[in-house]
Amino acid sequence: MIEHLRGKLVEKNPTYVIVECNGVGYFLNISLHTFSMLKDQENIHMHTHLLVKEDSHTLFGFAERSEREIFRLLISVSGVGSSTARTMLSSLSPSDVRDAIAGGDVATIQAVKGIGAKTAQRVILDLKDKILKVYDMGEVSSQTNNTNKEEALSALEVLGFTRKQSEKVVDKVVAQDTSLSVENIIKLALKNL
Repeated sequence: MIEHLRGKLVEKNPTYVIVECNGVGYFLNISLHTFSMLKDQENIHMHTHLLVKEDSHTLFGFAERSEREIFRLLISVSGVGSSTARTMLSSLSPSDVRDAIAGGDVATIQAVKGIGAKTAQRVILDLKDKILKVYDMGEVSSQTNNTNKEEALSALEVLGFTRKQSEKVVDKVVAQDTSLSVENIIKLALKNL
């Protein structure tokens, strides 16, 4: 219905922006990811999604088209509403959400506030094939990468580091180079722990 807005940025907050287009102010719900991408400029362009319910019409705004596509995929999953999808996109970048789903990484999705194990599994089950098809991603590389990450985390736990502490460092290491072996992930993680 409303595909995008181009107008004057009137108000900017971490959860919403108000964009004025030809004298009409539009209230757009946004994620923290979009908030961080919006510079303090006068004129902006936002991709939008209008969610129509029987008691409300809610407009969501996205700085990138890819974030809107991930949002639309997430809300198509039973049990995942617009608030949960927005929370996911505030906690993780759109590419992190996409990679976690493609790699079957339940732990990453479950780490988002308000998402339990069953919902995380349902998101992966419902969206994995769509994500792999739409983004033309290879399933093998994401699974190998995920396996190496899990093995590295297990090894670091044996060495006495907490899983939560290790996970942050290992995620950063893997994000920099997805082709690392288990040994190299552990070596680089140990330098940062």
